[in-house]
Amino acid sequence: MKRNSRLLLTLLLLCRCFAGEAQVDPHFSQYYVYPMWVNPSLAGTMEGSYRVAAIYRNQWAGITNPFSTVGLSADVATNKDINFGASLFNQTAGSVGYQYFNGTVSVAYSGIKFGTQGEQHIAFALQGGMISRRIDPSKLQGGDQWQAFIGLPPGSSTNDLPAKTSSAVFDAGAGVSYYDGSKNKQVNFFGGIAAAHITQPDDPFFTIGKKEKLPVRYTVHGGARIVLSDAAWFVPNALYLHQGSSSETMLGGYLQFAANETTDVMAGLNYRFGDAVVPYAGILFGNLMVGLSYDVNASSLSNYTSANSFEVSITFMGGDKNAGNGYIKCPRF
Repeated sequence: MKRNSRLLLTLLLLCRCFAGEAQVDPHFSQYYVYPMWVNPSLAGTMEGSYRVAAIYRNQWAGITNPFSTVGLSADVATNKDINFGASLFNQTAGSVGYQYFNGTVSVAYSGIKFGTQGEQHIAFALQGGMISRRIDPSKLQGGDQWQAFIGLPPGSSTNDLPAKTSSAVFDAGAGVSYYDGSKNKQVNFFGGIAAAHITQPDDPFFTIGKKEKLPVRYTVHGGARIVLSDAAWFVPNALYLHQGSSSETMLGGYLQFAANETTDVMAGLNYRFGDAVVPYAGILFGNLMVGLSYDVNASSLSNYTSANSFEVSITFMGGDKNAGNGYIKCPRF
């Protein structure tokens, strides 16, 4: 019975991740740590002139070969209202060696400013890159391998292979964002909208009847930074994703406290509707921030196996804190 449950769960996950009209992109709980995945116009929106971040997510560890995602990003701000960013992620999953790699470069224009001192900012961005997807044909199993009284003989291979086992295609996206960079305000708002995969590249593995395409991923995000005291802030935030027939809504926030002149401590909680409760903790020491989060699954998947997930992130920001963008207090989570 336990083996059947694991098989059922694996089939459900594969259907969700590979169906032509399903959400196939990875998602992140610490999404603002990985800014160009959220919105390419966030390139250069930081307290500094450059930022480097890494994030690791392990998802559904209760199944064999669970989803494992590594993301890297880097961006720089200039004093010419043109900012640049680059983003990479690689996801692996399943017993057939499925790999999904996406690498992009973003160019953002942040020269639209208004308000009494130009403290209100609007940024636009274009993003371009590559998507590579592949499976390992040596790990596939087919009905032609089956032998009576033996089952699947060790070392055997199948001839029942898909037409393609790998694909590399062009990918593009765009986004716009707003932030209030006013000094000495109690509440500073931020937000934006973005679209990823606007080229809708073909799926290399599902071409029966018609070509399936990677759906556009639409993102709406926003929040505020609320000053509670000279040493404490509250940052409520929200994220909405829509891709194909799938959608995701995440609401929450975190508190940030100045422990001393060089160290801030952060703690918060997010809720992904119909999926998980996500506690978060982080520490900012100088220019280096480390964050940890854990998705406590609240969906029906928890009936089959351990469907919880965890993330760890590291971010480093350096350079002039006022480079190119004026006064910015960017979200950490």
